[in-house]
Amino acid sequence: MPAARPINVVVRALKLLRALNRQAISTLDALHKATGIPKPSIVRLLQTLEAEGLVRRAPQYGAYHLTSEVNALASGYHSEPRIIEAAAAVADRLTRDLKWPVSVAVHDGDAMVVRYSTIPQSSLSFFHSTINMRISMLTQAMGRAYLAFVDPLERKALLNMLHSAESAGAIEAASESQAIRAMLTQVRRRGYALRDPRVRPESSTIAVPIYDEDHVVATLGLTWFSSALSTDKAVESFFAPLQQASNEISQALSKLTLPAS
Repeated sequence: MPAARPINVVVRALKLLRALNRQAISTLDALHKATGIPKPSIVRLLQTLEAEGLVRRAPQYGAYHLTSEVNALASGYHSEPRIIEAAAAVADRLTRDLKWPVSVAVHDGDAMVVRYSTIPQSSLSFFHSTINMRISMLTQAMGRAYLAFVDPLERKALLNMLHSAESAGAIEAASESQAIRAMLTQVRRRGYALRDPRVRPESSTIAVPIYDEDHVVATLGLTWFSSALSTDKAVESFFAPLQQASNEISQALSKLTLPAS
């Protein structure tokens, strides 16, 4: 479908909000110079924004300022959309280069949840979509990568939670604490995690952590058909590009600031 034409009044309102955001108090003249919007239109937009509680008239005649209500406009912009904003273009490029689908998953309770996937850009997948798919932290690569590289205190808490989870599979796996510790140690030593080969053996996944400064906030995984590549060959081909992609995403995250609370 062709892109819809922007709605002019919305574009003008956003320009006005951005201009108001640049200084504590803005006069009508200053807003006109900053936006190029005719003064009568600015007045009508300011009256609308004032009625919605986003703008207030300053004591000076013909001057306006934003109110604290504008903070609500950014309240939905938190860690997850920020991660996806930083990761999407990098993941898309990775699939263009390597052909296989790439996913970004974030931690959610006793699992990881896929929040971004390049399956639409790749025909090499068993699934039409994996968005919102919950992934085991103990048997799936993206879960293992998170557990292995997360802060030790958080790892301990997560393992305790998995041990007490209602899922029989989680209880069985978590009860094998020595084997789990050995697996996570191996993941940290290698720098990447692999899916348990007993889970959907027709394919496999390699995953690496994504950092925001020194904190693991998500994982990046690439999935391939087992019949197309051996595990050793896949690691040789995909680990370095995944690591590079993770570093690029972390750098992008450092440039995306969260709204002040």
